[in-house]
Amino acid sequence: MKKILSILKLVVLITSATFAQEVDLLIKNGHLIDPRNGIDEPMDVAIKDGKILEVAKNISADQAETVVDASGLYVTPGLIDLDVHTFAGTMKDAAYSNGWNSVAPDGFTFRAGVTTVVDQGCAGWRNFSIFKENIIDRSKTRVLACVNIVGSGMKGGAVEQNLSDMDPKLAAMTVARYPETIVGVKVAHYIGPDWTPVENAVRAGALAGVPVMVDFGSSEPVLSLETLLMEKLRPGDMLTHCYGATRGRGHVVDDQGKLNEFTLRAQQRGIIFDVGHGGGSFAFTQGIPAVEQGLKPNSISTDLHITSMNAGMKDQLNVMSKFLNMGLNLEEVIIRSTWNPAQYIKRPDLGHLTVGAEADLVVLDMIEGTFGFIDVQGYRMDGTRKLECELTVKGGDVMWDLNGISRPSWTEAR
Repeated sequence: MKKILSILKLVVLITSATFAQEVDLLIKNGHLIDPRNGIDEPMDVAIKDGKILEVAKNISADQAETVVDASGLYVTPGLIDLDVHTFAGTMKDAAYSNGWNSVAPDGFTFRAGVTTVVDQGCAGWRNFSIFKENIIDRSKTRVLACVNIVGSGMKGGAVEQNLSDMDPKLAAMTVARYPETIVGVKVAHYIGPDWTPVENAVRAGALAGVPVMVDFGSSEPVLSLETLLMEKLRPGDMLTHCYGATRGRGHVVDDQGKLNEFTLRAQQRGIIFDVGHGGGSFAFTQGIPAVEQGLKPNSISTDLHITSMNAGMKDQLNVMSKFLNMGLNLEEVIIRSTWNPAQYIKRPDLGHLTVGAEADLVVLDMIEGTFGFIDVQGYRMDGTRKLECELTVKGGDVMWDLNGISRPSWTEAR
């Protein structure tokens, strides 16, 4: 009897060990690029219970419920889009803050390999709770946010010129109320000759212990970009639309096509240069010479909204592909869309595929051919490489599968 009991216990232990090693989803034969962990080679990735279970060569498929053959494809952490506008709503004259200019995220993220977005200032302290309830809590995309220094958020027009509504203390209190969601403070769209909005945003960031992102432009008279980068912002603060050529702002490249040297010094002191392409904020006449002269972006983002998504920007992968054809290599493009932005928003749990991390990953195809890329001024740049999303996984779940590589053939149906 004791012998039988011992055998039964052994069977239970073996069975438990077997089930403990089961894999929900196994990505095999792909070329893994995980800059956080210094990986740029063929590796398999195993996922269980929404987390990364194992990253290794030749992981056995025997215990995997679903196996994806990623041969000839690249596997990377889920992409992080650092600049989007997702407080979509139907309020009259609300612009990006519960209005028509913003878009609900899920329709524009997973198909482009994006698993995390950072809404940039659509909501302020007055309406952030509505944004959280209506969009953040209802989205499958991970939606983080920078709170606007303007209490009413990004409603456009006179609302965003109201200096009395730019309260550092109330903005910081809102960050403290939603520490898992709010990762920064945003300042944008102010038209005026003074630094008050920027200074108030930086005060709020200092009070809350978070970075500031600045949409700098349209000041009348034009404020100094050098002053902003070298005096007003702190290391870790972010300049979005860094390759913009709009009027009313200083530019990184002068009229003769020469990079302004202070931009490199600013980057060296820790100022983050973010792309923030948008519908009016990325020009090849700025971006191409800037990159050629050494000013590469720290992060690549879209500035997603109703105009940019159907114009030159299109989506995160299109913006990344532009920089591939502007001279950045694939690893440089990936790190600027994964691990770099994760660090800038102080979310080191994101942007990598370390064992135990949230299982956000994307399988990408690099397509070779002849392609055209468009900037916000309507000019085209020709290129030979373009990224396309085959598969997006968020928290272990397949959210986008372009060609059904995670699905069995219909011939297996019973």
